[in-house]
Amino acid sequence: MVLEYSLTFFAEGQGGEKTEPATDKKLNDARKEGQVAKSREIANCLGLLAVFIVLKVLIGYIGGSLQKVFGTIYGEISNVVVFWNGQMPVTDTMLMFRRMIYNIIIIILPMLLIGFAVAFASDLFQVKWRPTSKPLAPKLNKINPISGFKRIFSLNSVMELLKSLLKLALIGLVAYTYIRSNVGIIFNLYEKEFMEAIGNIGKLVTDLGIRISAMYIIIAGTDFAYQKWKFAKDMKMTKQEVKDEYKQMEGDPQIKGKIKQKMMEASRRRMMQDLPKADVVITNPTHYAVAIRYEPSEIDAPVVLAKGEGYLAQRIKDVARENNVQIVENKPLARMLYHNVDIGQAIPPELYQAVAEVLAFVYRLQGKL
Repeated sequence: MVLEYSLTFFAEGQGGEKTEPATDKKLNDARKEGQVAKSREIANCLGLLAVFIVLKVLIGYIGGSLQKVFGTIYGEISNVVVFWNGQMPVTDTMLMFRRMIYNIIIIILPMLLIGFAVAFASDLFQVKWRPTSKPLAPKLNKINPISGFKRIFSLNSVMELLKSLLKLALIGLVAYTYIRSNVGIIFNLYEKEFMEAIGNIGKLVTDLGIRISAMYIIIAGTDFAYQKWKFAKDMKMTKQEVKDEYKQMEGDPQIKGKIKQKMMEASRRRMMQDLPKADVVITNPTHYAVAIRYEPSEIDAPVVLAKGEGYLAQRIKDVARENNVQIVENKPLARMLYHNVDIGQAIPPELYQAVAEVLAFVYRLQGKL
C-alpha cells in the first residue's frame, strides 16, 4: 500500500512559509486597520517623566497654592459652623467639597496636560498622524472563546508578563535603593516645621519619580524594538501572496487608469516644455496641431515635438504664439502627421516633401533662406 502525503500541509498558510517582507500595499492596509508597530511603554514612560519634571519645577507653586486652598476652605468651614451653632448643613459641605476639588484640579491641570502632550507626541513620533476608527469597531473574533484562549497563551502574552515582572523588579530596585539612601531624612521629618517637611517630601517624591521614569525608559526602548520586530514578522508574506497581490494590482482597472493618466500627464508636460524649440506648428485649424523641429546638425529628418487634438491642439497653438513659433495651416498634412507619427519620432520619408515645403516657407518668413 502506498500512502500519499503533501508537505504543504505543514506550510504556514497558502503559498508556503512567510519569508517575504510586507509590501507597501499590505503595510498601508494594516495602517488603515490600526495595526502599527507601536510601544505603549514609550508614551507611558515619557509622560510620567514629564509629569515628575514639571512637578519638581513647580513644587513650590503647587504646594503654596494647595496651602491657600485648604486654608480658605477650613476658614469657611469654621465660619459656617459658628453661624449654624456647631452644625454644618449637608448642602454647604457638598458645595465646599466641590470647590476644593475644582481648585485642586486647576492647580495640577498644567502638569497633567504637559504629561498628556508628551505622551501624545511620543505616539505621534512612532506612527505618524493618520487617525482611523476601525480599531474601535466590534469584532466577533474577540468574543470567540477559542481565540481568547489562544491570546492568553500566546507569545505576546508571555512577553507582556515578562515585561510587567521586569518593570516591577526595576521599579522596586530603584525605589529601595533611593529610600535606603534617604532613610535618615524620612525619619527626621517629624522634627521639622510643616512647610519644610512638605518640601522635603515633595523633593523625595519627585526625585524618586524621575529615577523610576528614567529606568522605565530602558524597558520602553526594549519593548519598542520588540514591537518593531514582531510587527515586521507578523506582516511577512508568502511568495504566493506577493504574486497574488501583484496580479490583483496589475489587473485593477482603476490602478491601470491612474497609471495611464499619470503617464499621459507627464508626457504632456514634457511636450509643452519642448514646444518652444519647434520650428513650426502645422494645424488643421479646428482639430489638430503638430509641432515640428528640424536641426540638420543633430538629426537627419524633422521630428514631431508635440501633437494634440481639440483642446490640446488649441493649447499647443497658444504656447506657440507665446514663444513666437510660426503656425502654418495645412489640413491634410496636419491630419497625416497626427495619425501616423508619434511624439519624438522622425517623420516618414513619404512626408519629406510636404514638410520640407512648410519649413522652407517658414524659413523665408524668418529670413533664414
